[in-house]
Amino acid sequence: MKHRDVARARLRRQGYRVRIVTSAAFSQEKRDHMAALGAELTLVPSEGGLTTKKLILDMVEVARGLSHEPGTYWTDQLNNQDSIAGYFPLGEEIWNQTEGKIDAFVHCVGTAASLRGVATVLKRHKPGVRIVAVEPGESPVLQGGPAGPHKIEGVGIGYIPPLWEPGLVDEILPVMTEDAKGMTRRLAREEALFAGTSSGANVAAALQIAERLGPGATVVTLMADSGLKYLSTDVYRKT
Repeated sequence: MKHRDVARARLRRQGYRVRIVTSAAFSQEKRDHMAALGAELTLVPSEGGLTTKKLILDMVEVARGLSHEPGTYWTDQLNNQDSIAGYFPLGEEIWNQTEGKIDAFVHCVGTAASLRGVATVLKRHKPGVRIVAVEPGESPVLQGGPAGPHKIEGVGIGYIPPLWEPGLVDEILPVMTEDAKGMTRRLAREEALFAGTSSGANVAAALQIAERLGPGATVVTLMADSGLKYLSTDVYRKT
């Protein structure tokens, strides 16, 4: 279970209502999972089931409106500085498990908290480690390009995330949605690693970096979600 799901379950046990603003742009399984844990979902319409800048901004405004109700606390995910430190232990784990031999860390950017948290720790241990941010090729905003619709769930919000720290990042790699989906299917069929689309994007980018750095290099990336949350999508339906 991902840490956000654990937090929701704990809140429910303590008697707090949990309200999640989401959209049909994200898989049915994700929404069903949150509802099963007791969350109350508010759905925001999307444009053709795609992630767009407008969708993210609309979701933020709906959440902001809910936050004005009495007795409500808004986690404000895109601006929550505390979430960065939550990834420091992951950075330490990566450093320890690689015995300090890591050459590059590659990861998709959504809120940017996970990349920033891990990068902060790794750069502290080894300033020369290469930090590579991954974003949807259809929406290369971190590289100064235009926002566009894409279907890599959970990343690529269409504008620079408030938690983004460019000084920690050495390179930005774009990965197209279809390439991310293709890698996701390869991971399942060739490696028995059952993951989501952003994990496919991570691995596709990590392989590019590994090829460039050559034999003997240690490149780390993350597989952050289960493929069980994508069975209703075309990620695993396409042959």
